[in-house]
Amino acid sequence: MSKSLSKFKPKKILICQLRQIGDVLLATPAVKLLAQKFPKAQIYFYTEKKCAPLLAYNPYLKQVITLDKTKLKNLWQEIKFYRSVAQKNFDLIVDFQQLPRIKWVLGLSKSQVKLTYTPPWYNRLLYTHYTHSYPGYAAYSKASILRLLGIKPQMTAPQIYLQAQELAWAKQYAQDHNLGNFFLTMDPTHRRKTRCWPAKYYAQLGQIICQHYSGLKILLLYGPGEQEVVRSIYQQAPQVFVLPERVLSLRQMAALISLAKLHLGNCSAPRHIAVAVNTPSFIILGATSSAWTYPHPDHQDVSLGLACQPCNQNQCQHLSCLLQLTPDKVWTKLGLHLKQILKTQ
Repeated sequence: MSKSLSKFKPKKILICQLRQIGDVLLATPAVKLLAQKFPKAQIYFYTEKKCAPLLAYNPYLKQVITLDKTKLKNLWQEIKFYRSVAQKNFDLIVDFQQLPRIKWVLGLSKSQVKLTYTPPWYNRLLYTHYTHSYPGYAAYSKASILRLLGIKPQMTAPQIYLQAQELAWAKQYAQDHNLGNFFLTMDPTHRRKTRCWPAKYYAQLGQIICQHYSGLKILLLYGPGEQEVVRSIYQQAPQVFVLPERVLSLRQMAALISLAKLHLGNCSAPRHIAVAVNTPSFIILGATSSAWTYPHPDHQDVSLGLACQPCNQNQCQHLSCLLQLTPDKVWTKLGLHLKQILKTQ
């Protein structure tokens, strides 16, 4: 199944990455590589509705096929939807995730080539070709399976294609909220407790930052259901933090991050958005590894480096990797990184 496809020339390609938001962004370098290898091919991207906005205006994509699970009320509706995707007659399907809602499309499709990373034995009949992915930065790892198509994997950053009107909106928002020309964005939330640095630590760190950079503002980012967490941070230092009155859309968030001097936060989607809009980042790691950190001096992370790290687990009895990583320890590295970033800008 590792047989080379270097002479294969697809005309219609489907890339499958349903979720999460950050993982969808990390698949965009593969989109560009495929477009460069097959300039005459039409490339489609199959993803969940919540992720689709970040693929808008991508010049390498013909269409984003959106899965809206709320509209699939029963099995028959699901099968009808999967068949409609499969009947678009793709001659190449690249599966980066191997989820059930992708496997349905694969099973119903007559695509000549169905490519993925090495699957478990019970899924192998769904694919015509597979190979192991390379270790390292997640986007590079994804793109590495394209080598069967004669595509050399490259260390390329993900990208969001913001429009002029979106950037204009962000500049007006920054002006209306008195962010000035020197502000940071902060993402202090995460649905997994093993990836979420304590909110009180973020509040303390924000105050430390502003002791060294007087007048600096920090824009708090949050998603649905997370407002109370960020509100608790804001209330501890309202002179430092700016709390949006509502949840920002993904593209609004991206536009604002693009104007920031630095993005700071947990290992979640906004960190990948920062890379995609060319804003330096600094990420606080718990259960996850540096494989999610884009290998460039502008993008740094910090962890305690405990023997149990990275565990990549969603549950933990002690959370030592996060609780023992105090704000003063984070500032030791963050302060140097921020100083270097400001020196080069």
